[in-house]
Amino acid sequence: MIPYTVNIKLAARTLTGTLNLQNKTAVDWGWQGLIAQGCHSSILIIDPKTSQTIQVLERHKANVVKVKWSRENYHHSLSSPYSLRLASGDTSGKIIVWDVVSGTAHCEIQEHSKPIQDLEWLWNQDASRDLLLAVHPPNYIVLWNGDTGTKLWKKSYAENILSFSFDPFDPSNMALLTSEGIVFITDFSHSKPPGSAGKKVYIASPHASPAHAKPAPAAAPAPTGAKKALNKVKVLITNEKPTAEAVTLNDCLQLSYLPSKRNHMLLLYPREILILDLELSQTVGVVAIERSGVPFTQVIPCAQRDALYCLHENGCITLRVCRSTTVPDETADPEQSVQELVYDLRSQCDAIRVTKTVRPYRMVICPVNENNAALMVSDGRVMLWELKAHTGRAPVNPSSGLSPLYSPTSFCGAPLGQNQRRIQDLSLNTMIGQTLIAGEAPPPSSSQQEVQLKFLLTGLLSGLPLPPFAIRMCPPLTTKNINHYQPLLAVGTSNGSVLVYNLTSGLLHKELSVHSCEVKGIEWVSLTSFLSFATSAPNNMGMVRNELQHVDLPTGRCFAFRGERGNDEPAIEMIKVSHLKQYLVVVFRDKPLELWDIRTGTLLREMAKNFPTVTALEWSPSHNLKSLKKKQMAAREAMARQTVSDAEQSSVESSVISLLQDAESKSETSQAISAREHFVFTDTDGQVYHITVEGNTVKDGARIPPDGSMGSIACIAWKGDTLVLGDVDGNLNFWDLKARLSRGIPTHRGWVKKIRFAPGKGNQKLLVMYADGAEVWDTKEVQMVSSMRIGRNVNYRILDIDWCTSDKVVLASDDGCIRVLEMAMKSASYRMDEQDLTDPVWCPYLLLPRAALTLKAFLLLQPWSGTFTMDITQVDYNEKDEIKGLIQEQLNSLSNDMKSVLQDPELSLLQRCLLVSRLFGDESDLQFWTVASHYLQSFAQARQLSVPTADGQAHSEGASPPAPLNHLDICHDTLCESSYFQKFQLDRVHLQEVKRSSYEHTKKCADQLLLLGQTDRAVQLLLETSADNPSYYCDSLKACLVTTITSSGPSQSTIKLVATNMIANGKLAEGVQLLCLIDKAADACRYLQTYGEWNRAAWLAKVRLNPAESSDVLKRWAEHLCSPQVNQKSKAILVLLSLGCFHKVGEMLHSMRYFERSALFIEACLKYGVMEANDSSNILIGAAFVDYARLLRTLGLKEGAALWASRAGSAGEQLMEELFEGEGAAPEVIPREEEEAESGPETSE
Repeated sequence: MIPYTVNIKLAARTLTGTLNLQNKTAVDWGWQGLIAQGCHSSILIIDPKTSQTIQVLERHKANVVKVKWSRENYHHSLSSPYSLRLASGDTSGKIIVWDVVSGTAHCEIQEHSKPIQDLEWLWNQDASRDLLLAVHPPNYIVLWNGDTGTKLWKKSYAENILSFSFDPFDPSNMALLTSEGIVFITDFSHSKPPGSAGKKVYIASPHASPAHAKPAPAAAPAPTGAKKALNKVKVLITNEKPTAEAVTLNDCLQLSYLPSKRNHMLLLYPREILILDLELSQTVGVVAIERSGVPFTQVIPCAQRDALYCLHENGCITLRVCRSTTVPDETADPEQSVQELVYDLRSQCDAIRVTKTVRPYRMVICPVNENNAALMVSDGRVMLWELKAHTGRAPVNPSSGLSPLYSPTSFCGAPLGQNQRRIQDLSLNTMIGQTLIAGEAPPPSSSQQEVQLKFLLTGLLSGLPLPPFAIRMCPPLTTKNINHYQPLLAVGTSNGSVLVYNLTSGLLHKELSVHSCEVKGIEWVSLTSFLSFATSAPNNMGMVRNELQHVDLPTGRCFAFRGERGNDEPAIEMIKVSHLKQYLVVVFRDKPLELWDIRTGTLLREMAKNFPTVTALEWSPSHNLKSLKKKQMAAREAMARQTVSDAEQSSVESSVISLLQDAESKSETSQAISAREHFVFTDTDGQVYHITVEGNTVKDGARIPPDGSMGSIACIAWKGDTLVLGDVDGNLNFWDLKARLSRGIPTHRGWVKKIRFAPGKGNQKLLVMYADGAEVWDTKEVQMVSSMRIGRNVNYRILDIDWCTSDKVVLASDDGCIRVLEMAMKSASYRMDEQDLTDPVWCPYLLLPRAALTLKAFLLLQPWSGTFTMDITQVDYNEKDEIKGLIQEQLNSLSNDMKSVLQDPELSLLQRCLLVSRLFGDESDLQFWTVASHYLQSFAQARQLSVPTADGQAHSEGASPPAPLNHLDICHDTLCESSYFQKFQLDRVHLQEVKRSSYEHTKKCADQLLLLGQTDRAVQLLLETSADNPSYYCDSLKACLVTTITSSGPSQSTIKLVATNMIANGKLAEGVQLLCLIDKAADACRYLQTYGEWNRAAWLAKVRLNPAESSDVLKRWAEHLCSPQVNQKSKAILVLLSLGCFHKVGEMLHSMRYFERSALFIEACLKYGVMEANDSSNILIGAAFVDYARLLRTLGLKEGAALWASRAGSAGEQLMEELFEGEGAAPEVIPREEEEAESGPETSE
């Protein structure tokens, strides 16, 4: 056998099992790439890529009900490093914020003692990153500082709050799902509690409202099943409490905003998902399940594409993607074309077998890539599904009517190079293209590939089965077995199988189906084989079926050790194996014990009927193997001395010697010698018997009368010269056999269930198990070392105990977990960096802050050589070797696809920045580089097409970029190109128009149409107002006004005057409408901004103004965002990027001390030629490059620092001198690199 090193030091760890029902909602997949999951009162941290548990956090005393990773949307630097922070809440109302790597609690928060309903870290970027919002039942929301644990504010509401959802586009909007309806809050801020009680809305069934019974157009086809379902849907959102016959919102399972488009929300019911447009408070889409379909339990909307992941009650995950609204042929009736948002089923995974104990709880989606899903099952399994895209056409099925999905033609935000490597399944938006909207030409089909989506099961974690357990550790490590020792723990379960875990890795080594009923006990007979016994339920005579199996681990062979015996006899109470693993005692409930020889599998003795009843039994550690071996050695020496010529040897002796020779040849071990062993047992009166076994002879030895102070003896342990007895009243009696002394100690803990000595020579520690906990005793000093008791320091009952090394114990508990603990028995989390994982995990967050940033810099740019390397040792990087090793481990754990893409010379700087921010799960980087790379490329294209004027910078600022091949996804909202944004808004109003069901809705639609400049359609809607409506006259006049507006001076000035008066008197919306009618939208935007309606102004500028005017409005918005009271600089930077103000962006990034981002951004600008090197920009370039060089120098990347410093011109000279002090030859090398870098931009274009 190949010798390999043995990890004797076992880490403390927890093997977890089935979940509690209260853990159902406690799961979260963070941007950091890890999944956190509550299991009873512990929290598991799972790495989904390698599907292994890498940390278990233990500190909660009650069941965990919520876990949330902190968001990563801030710029990471040495002062705000990559760190793993997790908040968790339990049923007793305690919230703990964890530092996951070290396994310690940052702070603990307690407000009430009721279970936490919901938890969320505030994502509003430039505010503090430590803010945590929690719902404390029944009706409080509290904002906490998650770093210090201080309460910032608390607010109560009228109804019980079930959960909340933040608007991903506007941090001041949130919605609370309450027991009666929805409460919308529009003034959420971290500085003070919301002022108002929010706007309450109720959802009622439509049959309660007459407005919905619109006469159907005569020619309309009869509604199909889905359409019928639509009419039944609870659509009407009312502001007054619905009447009794209307169904209120009591079965709504979940509410969340759609992150893929603004002002949309979904409500989940068991049989349908409603998509609401919040501007209209109207349902614009429904996903309904047929009558025979499986109900929904959860839905997660995606951000990168308009798609929904749905979880059904049978554990099936489905992906539904929004259908494009483009009309394929012009002949189709326009009324029919836009009916509603339709989400088509594009992929589904296999369901699981649902039983009473096994049901799906929750699913989570990877927030970075949105193409991986994890399903939590109640039995502790975690199923990891990955969405894969297969190119190729689907088998044609005309009835389904699904338009094909296409894969996008770009990778990481840039068009694909000719022979560039790519990873198609990198994320959802690299797998499928954008959903098209009406009025948008579909891209040429030649360049695109059709894709089919499939779910693939890529990982499975399984937990322990339901308790009770019987556990037994394999024989201890000795100097003889050190070369092939594996620390195996056998766990017998209630369904008759035995699980063998390797405690070094904590992974399941083997699962063996051994018995047909609950396993009651396990004893190892060698390092690789064990005996286990199980007893069936007793029949009316009290008889059972006993199963005693011998199992060989390497082969998995198992046989009935007692042969045909075992049917209809009293139950086995215990089995005990002797120290040399020669003999086995089987003790029965009402039947004398049996003595077996393990090596031959024969029954040595079945005791007589009058044999006393055994209450406790233990084998003695003393035996005569050594003296037997000595005799054997002497015989062997005699044999060696004997010569061939020596014929006087008596035949007797030669036969003895030949026997010994035979024995030697059979086995090197003591197989053939039967050593003498002893065991002691007690009877019901407490009398101690001593019995000797040798070969197949059994002798009765001395008897010791009972000790008067002890009750009925329950268990015995013997090691060396110490014998310990435990009784049913909780007394421990320590016998020193050498000194012939005994000491009795009452523990007052009730029945002593089990006692076990620790392994290791001279180690006299003793582990004692009681009904309510466990203790460790030192038998030399006769004193207690540590103790644990249910209700005092733990909240679980202990089912079984054992030692796993000389200083660690293993406990099985009724919460379904098995814990390996230090002797002090404090349940504790472990440090992640001290663990030996079987597979290396890619997670930069586990590195030290400096090392994580070094790794990022190393992946982003390696300008010191022509080729990219994945080996950090090839770089001049002065750092401790162990940190270097950890960084290299991270690099090695990347997938081969990822390595090949990162090493591909075709990968541009922008693509690399995007890819690395995805790898790191860095939310703010990802957002910045997505927008930056899009607009850098589109402005660079514009520049190549247009003739550059004298001052190029000014020319490009106002000009709108030409429509590139692809546009930013609508999830970027006002950052998208105006042309696309306008189309999207028109599309949305058409949909709202089709869906409107009341006068209110019609009015809102007309208003939107006027702002969008669609006057004819607006007039039609205004004329629909019925004569008995109070605003009939007003609307009719408005219709006349809209149709008769001429551009004559007087009418314009009159209208303008009226509009300004209206605005001054608080009718802002009406005034803005009038201004838009006379094409004074720019003034309208200015008024909106004056009155603080910044988002509305930006919207209007996008849909109505020409590029120059709109750019002015948006620049004012960016300035407002930068102001100290708003403090959303990162949002402002994105707005400026969309306007092409690249110089300003560079300056802002640099002033915010985002050195890495500013240097790489300026570098990209120079590469794409959208920033000229003139005097003003040279100062900025120099400053940014020098600061990045300094950062690299502090990280220890010297070559990189030298390169950036050399490119910073005069600003970098001083740093260059500092870098190369004392190195004579170095500076000569630099100019060549500098030329290379200078020539870079030209070659790249």
